[in-house]
Amino acid sequence: MSESDFQRESLMYAVDALNIYFQDRPDVYVSGTLSIYYEEGNTEPVATPDVFVVIGVEKRQRSTYILSQEGKVPDFVLEIISKTSLVKDLGVNRGTYSFLGVSEYFLYDPTGEAMNPTLRGLTLVGENYQQIPLETVEDDVLSLKSQVLGLEVRVAEGNLHFYNPETGAKLLNRQEAEQALKEAQARADAEAAARLVAEERVAELEAQLREMQDFNPS
Repeated sequence: MSESDFQRESLMYAVDALNIYFQDRPDVYVSGTLSIYYEEGNTEPVATPDVFVVIGVEKRQRSTYILSQEGKVPDFVLEIISKTSLVKDLGVNRGTYSFLGVSEYFLYDPTGEAMNPTLRGLTLVGENYQQIPLETVEDDVLSLKSQVLGLEVRVAEGNLHFYNPETGAKLLNRQEAEQALKEAQARADAEAAARLVAEERVAELEAQLREMQDFNPS
């Protein structure tokens, strides 16, 4: 199924931001739109999640995710839904992920046309999913807690982002991190220039004071 710009942008952010967040964890694998196979010898993938995270497998590049070889199902799945995918995401995919034992299943509607509210989280209890309480924080920001990731998933002004609950900081993707670094460097350069001007002014005033003292000795 083709993806809209809205879905693609959210997908790319989520995979990139989570990969950066877990970059120091060699046992955490993050991927997106990768086919998952669970029946050995079956060439039909059971699912192709938009975003998924597996805790307890080697961090390496894969062309497919084969459960019989990996020995571990995804712990977290995020589907970025649309009007055309809603029935499948809430029906077949939900049943598949619960059958496989995916601990958390999150759904996000970037356009707001398919689901209201636009963010939904499910946690596996026994063999069935139960809804994770959705919170509304500052200025109508939707928020869900992911126990699996140890993160908050928030939707503000229609955009999805992950947050670190310990620091309150938003997880940045590579492009956002590079932009933030440029802005921080620009601020540091401006502050350094301001300090230099201030130091030169102090030196100038000290020199003037010495001249005055030399001219009017006490």
